[in-house]
Amino acid sequence: MTVSQPDVTVIIGAYEAMPYLVECLASVESQSMDPTRIEVIAVDDGSTDGTGEYLEEFAARAAMPVTVIRQENSGGPSGPRNIGIGKAAGRYVFFLDADDRLGPEALERMVAMADENDTDVVLGKVEGVNRTAPKSMWGKTLKRTDVFSSNIKFTLSAQKLFRREMLERHGMRFDESLWTGEDALFTMEAYLRANGVSVIADYTCYYLVGRDDGKHVTKSGSYTLRFDSARALMALIAEMLPAGPKRDVLMVRPFLVTLLPQFGPKFLKDDEEVRRNKIELAKPLMEAYWNEDVARRLRVHERLRLHLVAVDRPDLLKDVVEFVRAKKQAPALMEKKGRRLYLVYPHFRDRAAGIPDSVYLAEAREAKVFPGYREDPVNSFLRRAARKARRALPGRFTVAA
Repeated sequence: MTVSQPDVTVIIGAYEAMPYLVECLASVESQSMDPTRIEVIAVDDGSTDGTGEYLEEFAARAAMPVTVIRQENSGGPSGPRNIGIGKAAGRYVFFLDADDRLGPEALERMVAMADENDTDVVLGKVEGVNRTAPKSMWGKTLKRTDVFSSNIKFTLSAQKLFRREMLERHGMRFDESLWTGEDALFTMEAYLRANGVSVIADYTCYYLVGRDDGKHVTKSGSYTLRFDSARALMALIAEMLPAGPKRDVLMVRPFLVTLLPQFGPKFLKDDEEVRRNKIELAKPLMEAYWNEDVARRLRVHERLRLHLVAVDRPDLLKDVVEFVRAKKQAPALMEKKGRRLYLVYPHFRDRAAGIPDSVYLAEAREAKVFPGYREDPVNSFLRRAARKARRALPGRFTVAA
């Protein structure tokens, strides 16, 4: 008898996952998709809490084929995921964390979306349970989009549907040398490699569950790991995209999500040695990738903090971080008959500080909430022309040989 290829391989890396694993596997078992169209590959990464035994019990009773692999602890999620990719037979793969769970129709809807639109990556709406989840990309279901014209760059977790043929064609695997941010690297590469991306925004496909014990990789580890993650993601973007507007659009993500939090309220609690080390770790990244086009895509207080990192002024940075932490609204200063609006954060027009006015200049999207602001029609025209030019650029790039 010929065994047909499954539609999707669900890859589960599990470490000390009890009791969350029970609901996780129940959500796989209750999928609306025919169980013969699903296969599960579960890797127990050296658990001691019964995770491996429960996986084997599940495999013995499940209606779909389940492969359980038990190994010594690898230290992170990348190894188990890579093993899963190597053994997967499905047309698509989906990475399910053992703490989390799927919506009942998740796999059926995501596979159908990919098949109908010939897209290589599908994002299903994520909802947080006792933790926050990304929100900005779920405004509308998109049959076909890309990483430049949507907010998907702000969700780089691995819990998405990927066409396996794409992964194999490009030899894509998770970077096992990274202790955090490995999923961001993998997912960003997939976005750039994909012939299209779909977004399901009208049905919750994935429930991101907050553990009572707080054991989430993203919550642990030295700050230096965040710089490793930012460095790797920036290098990938630079390798896959030539310098220009498209690269700058994506560089916003590691600057804003990975680097900037190191210069937020926690910076005030750091001792002088850590502060100095953070500035030194950021220095080569600022020199290589920080520019005016990236800067203008940020809000003023974000741009100001990163500018002070770039010019090595931690003394001024502390004042700005204090102001931001207090959640004060910076006063607005309008000039040019309301067509230019500055937000007066600390050290604005302080000659000793020497910070250019342009750092404090609010872009239209931030300035328009202030009564009296009028967008400069010339600037508005130039922005529209720039957006049109970016859309005309080729949408796909490959790594140089």
